[in-house]
Amino acid sequence: MKDKALNPAVAEKKGKGKNDKDITVVNIVVSSSLGKEVPLEKMATVLANTEYNPEQFPGLVLRIKEPKTSALIFNSGNIVCTGARSLQKVRESINRIKEAVAKVGVNVTIEPKITVQNIVASGSIGMDLNLNKLAITMRNTEYEPEQFPGLVYKLNDPDISATFLLFSNGKIVCTGTKSEDAVHRAVEKLIVKLKQATK
Repeated sequence: MKDKALNPAVAEKKGKGKNDKDITVVNIVVSSSLGKEVPLEKMATVLANTEYNPEQFPGLVLRIKEPKTSALIFNSGNIVCTGARSLQKVRESINRIKEAVAKVGVNVTIEPKITVQNIVASGSIGMDLNLNKLAITMRNTEYEPEQFPGLVYKLNDPDISATFLLFSNGKIVCTGTKSEDAVHRAVEKLIVKLKQATK
Protein backbone atom coordinates (compact mmCIF):
# COMPACT_ATOMS: atom_id res chain seq x y z
CA MET A 1 0.00 0.00 0.00
CA LYS A 2 2.83 2.41 0.83
CA ASP A 3 4.50 1.77 -2.55
CA LYS A 4 1.30 2.74 -4.32
CA ALA A 5 1.09 5.98 -2.36
CA LEU A 6 4.66 6.85 -3.40
CA ASN A 7 4.08 6.04 -7.06
CA PRO A 8 3.45 9.39 -8.87
CA ALA A 9 1.44 7.67 -11.62
CA VAL A 10 -0.89 6.12 -9.09
CA ALA A 11 -1.17 9.38 -7.16
CA GLU A 12 -1.98 11.26 -10.38
CA LYS A 13 -4.59 8.71 -11.33
CA LYS A 14 -6.12 8.95 -7.87
CA GLY A 15 -6.12 12.74 -8.14
CA LYS A 16 -8.33 12.61 -11.21
CA GLY A 17 -10.94 10.68 -9.27
CA LYS A 18 -10.78 12.78 -6.12
CA ASN A 19 -14.48 13.63 -6.19
CA ASP A 20 -15.62 10.15 -7.22
CA LYS A 21 -17.97 9.19 -4.45
CA ASP A 22 -20.10 6.10 -4.35
CA ILE A 23 -22.59 5.90 -1.46
CA THR A 24 -25.25 3.22 -1.14
CA VAL A 25 -28.08 2.81 1.38
CA VAL A 26 -27.54 -0.52 3.17
CA ASN A 27 -30.20 -0.43 5.89
CA ILE A 28 -33.40 1.53 6.55
CA VAL A 29 -34.86 1.28 10.05
CA VAL A 30 -38.55 2.14 10.23
CA SER A 31 -41.32 2.02 12.79
CA SER A 32 -44.99 1.47 12.05
CA SER A 33 -48.22 0.12 13.52
CA LEU A 34 -50.63 -2.51 12.28
CA GLY A 35 -53.44 -0.82 14.22
CA LYS A 36 -54.45 -4.10 15.89
CA GLU A 37 -53.18 -6.25 18.75
CA VAL A 38 -51.16 -9.30 17.71
CA PRO A 39 -51.13 -12.64 19.62
CA LEU A 40 -47.36 -13.14 19.69
CA GLU A 41 -47.40 -16.55 21.40
CA LYS A 42 -49.71 -17.88 18.70
CA MET A 43 -47.46 -16.41 15.99
CA ALA A 44 -44.41 -18.06 17.54
CA THR A 45 -46.26 -21.41 17.53
CA VAL A 46 -47.70 -21.19 14.02
CA LEU A 47 -44.80 -19.59 12.09
CA ALA A 48 -41.37 -21.19 11.76
CA ASN A 49 -39.42 -18.01 10.95
CA THR A 50 -39.97 -16.38 14.35
CA GLU A 51 -38.14 -15.93 17.67
CA TYR A 52 -40.03 -15.09 20.84
CA ASN A 53 -38.65 -15.05 24.40
CA PRO A 54 -41.02 -12.82 26.41
CA GLU A 55 -38.96 -13.31 29.60
CA GLN A 56 -36.02 -11.61 27.88
CA PHE A 57 -37.77 -9.17 25.52
CA PRO A 58 -41.45 -8.32 24.90
CA GLY A 59 -41.19 -8.33 21.10
CA LEU A 60 -41.32 -11.17 18.58
CA VAL A 61 -38.71 -11.29 15.80
CA LEU A 62 -40.05 -12.20 12.37
CA ARG A 63 -37.44 -13.01 9.73
CA ILE A 64 -38.59 -12.24 6.21
CA LYS A 65 -36.84 -14.01 3.32
CA GLU A 66 -37.93 -11.72 0.49
CA PRO A 67 -37.05 -8.93 0.77
CA LYS A 68 -34.43 -10.02 3.31
CA THR A 69 -35.48 -8.05 6.40
CA SER A 70 -36.32 -8.53 10.06
CA ALA A 71 -39.32 -7.21 11.92
CA LEU A 72 -39.82 -6.73 15.62
CA ILE A 73 -43.52 -7.11 16.41
CA PHE A 74 -45.14 -6.15 19.72
CA ASN A 75 -48.50 -7.20 21.22
CA SER A 76 -49.81 -3.69 20.61
CA GLY A 77 -49.31 -4.11 16.86
CA ASN A 78 -46.37 -1.71 16.83
CA ILE A 79 -43.51 -2.88 14.61
CA VAL A 80 -39.90 -2.01 13.87
CA CYS A 81 -38.51 -3.21 10.55
CA THR A 82 -34.80 -3.32 9.64
CA GLY A 83 -32.67 -4.52 6.76
CA ALA A 84 -34.45 -2.98 3.76
CA ARG A 85 -32.33 -1.00 1.30
CA SER A 86 -35.12 1.12 -0.17
CA LEU A 87 -38.55 2.41 0.85
CA GLN A 88 -40.06 0.15 -1.81
CA LYS A 89 -38.50 -2.86 -0.01
CA VAL A 90 -39.78 -1.48 3.31
CA ARG A 91 -43.35 -1.47 1.91
CA GLU A 92 -42.89 -5.02 0.59
CA SER A 93 -41.72 -6.10 4.06
CA ILE A 94 -44.76 -4.48 5.71
CA ASN A 95 -46.97 -6.45 3.29
CA ARG A 96 -45.16 -9.69 4.28
CA ILE A 97 -45.81 -8.81 7.95
CA LYS A 98 -49.53 -8.27 7.20
CA GLU A 99 -49.60 -11.69 5.50
CA ALA A 100 -47.85 -13.28 8.50
CA VAL A 101 -50.27 -11.88 11.11
CA ALA A 102 -53.23 -12.87 8.89
CA LYS A 103 -52.16 -16.50 9.46
CA VAL A 104 -53.00 -16.06 13.16
CA GLY A 105 -56.33 -14.37 12.50
CA VAL A 106 -55.28 -10.70 12.54
CA ASN A 107 -56.69 -9.04 9.43
CA VAL A 108 -54.95 -5.69 8.90
CA THR A 109 -57.10 -3.52 6.64
CA ILE A 110 -55.24 -0.22 7.04
CA GLU A 111 -52.12 0.82 5.11
CA PRO A 112 -49.64 1.15 8.00
CA LYS A 113 -47.95 4.55 8.21
CA ILE A 114 -44.17 4.20 7.90
CA THR A 115 -41.82 6.42 9.92
CA VAL A 116 -38.13 6.28 9.03
CA GLN A 117 -36.04 6.22 12.22
CA ASN A 118 -32.57 5.84 10.74
CA ILE A 119 -30.82 5.24 7.44
CA VAL A 120 -27.41 3.56 7.25
CA ALA A 121 -25.36 4.14 4.11
CA SER A 122 -21.85 3.10 3.19
CA GLY A 123 -19.39 3.54 0.36
CA SER A 124 -16.40 5.61 -0.62
CA ILE A 125 -15.74 9.34 -0.97
CA GLY A 126 -12.83 8.81 -3.38
CA MET A 127 -10.08 10.34 -1.25
CA ASP A 128 -7.44 9.00 1.14
CA LEU A 129 -7.78 10.30 4.68
CA ASN A 130 -5.15 11.04 7.31
CA LEU A 131 -7.21 10.08 10.36
CA ASN A 132 -4.60 11.29 12.87
CA LYS A 133 -4.65 14.77 11.33
CA LEU A 134 -8.45 14.82 11.14
CA ALA A 135 -8.72 13.84 14.80
CA ILE A 136 -6.60 16.88 15.68
CA THR A 137 -8.04 19.45 13.25
CA MET A 138 -11.75 18.57 13.30
CA ARG A 139 -14.22 19.00 16.15
CA ASN A 140 -16.67 16.29 17.22
CA THR A 141 -14.32 13.39 16.44
CA GLU A 142 -13.39 10.23 18.31
CA TYR A 143 -10.37 8.23 17.21
CA GLU A 144 -8.68 5.42 19.13
CA PRO A 145 -6.72 3.39 16.54
CA GLU A 146 -5.56 0.87 19.17
CA GLN A 147 -9.18 -0.17 19.66
CA PHE A 148 -10.70 0.42 16.21
CA PRO A 149 -9.24 1.56 12.86
CA GLY A 150 -12.06 4.02 12.07
CA LEU A 151 -12.61 7.62 13.13
CA VAL A 152 -16.06 8.68 14.35
CA TYR A 153 -17.17 12.13 13.24
CA LYS A 154 -20.44 13.79 14.28
CA LEU A 155 -21.70 16.31 11.75
CA ASN A 156 -23.67 18.92 13.70
CA ASP A 157 -24.83 21.22 10.93
CA PRO A 158 -27.82 23.59 11.31
CA ASP A 159 -29.44 21.89 8.28
CA ILE A 160 -28.56 18.28 8.97
CA SER A 161 -26.97 15.97 11.52
CA ALA A 162 -25.33 12.63 10.88
CA THR A 163 -22.65 10.40 12.35
CA PHE A 164 -19.86 9.14 10.13
CA LEU A 165 -17.35 6.35 10.48
CA LEU A 166 -14.30 7.25 8.39
CA PHE A 167 -11.47 4.98 7.27
CA SER A 168 -8.06 5.96 5.89
CA ASN A 169 -8.84 4.51 2.44
CA GLY A 170 -11.83 6.85 2.02
CA LYS A 171 -14.47 4.26 2.91
CA ILE A 172 -17.27 5.67 5.06
CA VAL A 173 -20.41 4.63 6.92
CA CYS A 174 -23.13 7.22 7.52
CA THR A 175 -25.91 6.87 10.11
CA GLY A 176 -28.50 9.14 11.69
CA THR A 177 -30.28 10.57 8.65
CA LYS A 178 -33.92 9.93 7.80
CA SER A 179 -33.99 10.18 4.00
CA GLU A 180 -31.76 9.21 1.09
CA ASP A 181 -31.57 12.87 0.08
CA ALA A 182 -30.33 13.72 3.58
CA VAL A 183 -27.64 11.03 3.28
CA HIS A 184 -26.24 12.65 0.14
CA ARG A 185 -26.46 16.18 1.58
CA ALA A 186 -24.64 15.01 4.72
CA VAL A 187 -21.90 13.37 2.62
CA GLU A 188 -21.46 16.59 0.58
CA LYS A 189 -21.07 18.57 3.81
CA LEU A 190 -18.63 15.97 5.12
CA ILE A 191 -16.45 16.30 2.00
CA VAL A 192 -16.38 20.10 2.38
CA LYS A 193 -15.34 19.76 6.06
CA LEU A 194 -12.65 17.22 5.18
CA LYS A 195 -11.19 19.46 2.47
CA GLN A 196 -11.13 22.38 4.91
CA ALA A 197 -9.41 20.24 7.55
CA THR A 198 -6.73 18.93 5.17
CA LYS A 199 -5.69 22.25 3.59
